[in-house]
Amino acid sequence: MNSTSYSQYKNLFYVDGYNESLSNLRMGDGCRIEFMYLTSWPLDHGNNNNNNISCMDIRHMVVYGFELSWLYSFCKVEDRLLYAELDQYNKPRCVHPGMGNSRFRAWVAASFTRQLVVLLSSVKLVLGGPCIIILLIYKWRRKHLSMYDGIEHFLRGDNSIMPIRYSYKDIKKITDKFKTKLGNGGYGSIFKGQLQSGRLVAVKLLDKGKSNGQDFVNEVATIGRIHHVNVVQLIGFCVEGSKHALIYEFMPNGSLEKYIYSHTEKRIPLTCEKLYVISLGVAQGIEYLHNGCNMKILHFDIKPHNILLDENFNPKVSDFGLARLSPTEKSIVSLTAARGTIGYMAPELFYRNVGTISHKADVYSFGMLLMEMASRRKNMNALAEQSSKIYFPFWIYDQLHDGREVTIENDTIPEMKLAKKMMIVALWCIQTKPKDRPSMDKVLEMLEEEDGDLEIPNKPYFYPEDQPVADVDDSISSSWSSYGTSVVSDHREPT
Repeated sequence: MNSTSYSQYKNLFYVDGYNESLSNLRMGDGCRIEFMYLTSWPLDHGNNNNNNISCMDIRHMVVYGFELSWLYSFCKVEDRLLYAELDQYNKPRCVHPGMGNSRFRAWVAASFTRQLVVLLSSVKLVLGGPCIIILLIYKWRRKHLSMYDGIEHFLRGDNSIMPIRYSYKDIKKITDKFKTKLGNGGYGSIFKGQLQSGRLVAVKLLDKGKSNGQDFVNEVATIGRIHHVNVVQLIGFCVEGSKHALIYEFMPNGSLEKYIYSHTEKRIPLTCEKLYVISLGVAQGIEYLHNGCNMKILHFDIKPHNILLDENFNPKVSDFGLARLSPTEKSIVSLTAARGTIGYMAPELFYRNVGTISHKADVYSFGMLLMEMASRRKNMNALAEQSSKIYFPFWIYDQLHDGREVTIENDTIPEMKLAKKMMIVALWCIQTKPKDRPSMDKVLEMLEEEDGDLEIPNKPYFYPEDQPVADVDDSISSSWSSYGTSVVSDHREPT
């Protein structure tokens, strides 16, 4: 390269891939080789003067760029296309592309590796998606088959307490192919049915997507062994794979919720005296669950929606999906997470330092239910005209503590006395600490007491808005009730 004529091109260089040696490389005065690279410069094998690369060619390479080849280049010797490489003296030489050549082996290995990576990536892309789907289906089936096996194992365990088992075909026949729907709930739907004997029943068809099987076992294990006038009777059940159904006695008057909230439906409201009689029946049913069986049964979801009324308005406790069995001599139960319906759940289900979880949680729920029955309104009403009435139990306590009469519209004087007694008993039941609440047999005793005024308890200091709902486990639920046409808005489903 002539540095005088082409001074702007100094430090440029080129490599002649055809030469065995660089000795024939012509350079102008003042030019020198600083670096040397193999490139994929296009070679015209038919041109004998291909060694004479012009300065303009080099300029074009610099201006427009050129490709560096680090893997291979070729040279032609006696019309044979051979592999070109640099020797230990940085001199190009032509070698036969045999497997004995180290660079050729490296090139083959690199090429094979690239192709293998591309092949494996393609296989992964094609087969990975279906494999993941198959794995998820397998795990889902394994989980549910394990659940179904557990249910079957439970059902075979003690047939002496089991109600009648029906097939899914029988269920469709009983409900006339699910013709008459009574209501919806968090775990499925309720349908009206009729047995072959002519007896009317309510069929709870559990939603396989929401039911995890544990609520089914809970109901059959608890209500299946109970026979009490104030507990709904489980007549039969169905288990066929993922199809689960429970058959109960039919309760024509539906849930208590419809009668104590005047705004719920246009129904003739029940008198205070009738509500008092119903409260006695509910208390008797819960007391039987706690003390009348060979195992203590804790319901954990006492609320108006789960109290059903027969044709004579006799109350029956229903929905045992969250229930737990406990030995009669054991007063404390262990729960991994809170359960129940917001507004009726005892404080100890949220705050462990309040006290231990026991049958007193049902007492608290009954107290909240009793307060709503006495006042015929929800305990929490953010739209109340007076701010003091937003949380009704506090307002009732202040009224009673200050000696003011609590009047309820359309109630007679005897009925207002009954309502006052129900409210005082309710205040005892909703005491913050479990140890301060009476047992259900004591609650019954206070409700049935005819003469004398009941002592007013301390004011509860637990306020629902302070509940750390966001910190409570996902198993806070509202179980769904059996025959309501509407469901109370609850938090989540049970575990």
